[in-house]
Amino acid sequence: MASGDEIPAKNQKEQSKEEEKAKDGQSTEDGASAPVPSYVKHPLQNKWALWFFKNDKTKSWQDNLRLVTSFDTVSFAINLLTLFCCYDRVYNHIQAASKLQSGCDYSLFKEGIEPMWEDERNKKGGRWLVNTQKNFRQQELDRLWLETLMLLIGESFGEYSENVCGAVVQIRQKGDKLAIWTGNASDQDANLSIGRKFKERLSLPAKLVIGYQAHEDTMTKTGSVTKSMFTL
Repeated sequence: MASGDEIPAKNQKEQSKEEEKAKDGQSTEDGASAPVPSYVKHPLQNKWALWFFKNDKTKSWQDNLRLVTSFDTVSFAINLLTLFCCYDRVYNHIQAASKLQSGCDYSLFKEGIEPMWEDERNKKGGRWLVNTQKNFRQQELDRLWLETLMLLIGESFGEYSENVCGAVVQIRQKGDKLAIWTGNASDQDANLSIGRKFKERLSLPAKLVIGYQAHEDTMTKTGSVTKSMFTL
């Protein structure tokens, strides 16, 4: 016979609610740990580093470059991409690209590669460059930067993903710039494939021409424009 101190069993409806909470990753009433979605712990193929550059003329170029964070899991990547979507707020010193001051850059590169021409894995490479109009920033820049980040983190370039070093968005008075950097300027097949995917994913109009520039040419240019090796 049951004693008067016995706790009544939960009815079927209450039990079902707790089971549903557990499936959704929520806490149950008894504090038991709910299952964690598998993607949260899933590692990325590469570890990535986010860099920020602020053009302070009282400092050297390298002193203006700051490592913000690095990550190698899907959950962290999702959180970071979410921060870039919060256009009206600043979290942990990260804000939408369109909110940065002129002269500032964001860069996302594979860990171990610094966002500069002189880096050992960059110096023989180049970049696919998208130049935007001055009034373009508020309309599309954040979407293009977000799409570019997802391309990199998702290793979306197939067999040529290893050729990708990183990406940069530069905020400038005359028009912002968006670029994907690759490690070997002489690998035409890889660079053309990466460029086509880049232009397609950003949904750029066919009439908008993007060019691939070798870093060596950019470093030694005599005029204001670097000649493109390839165009799409």
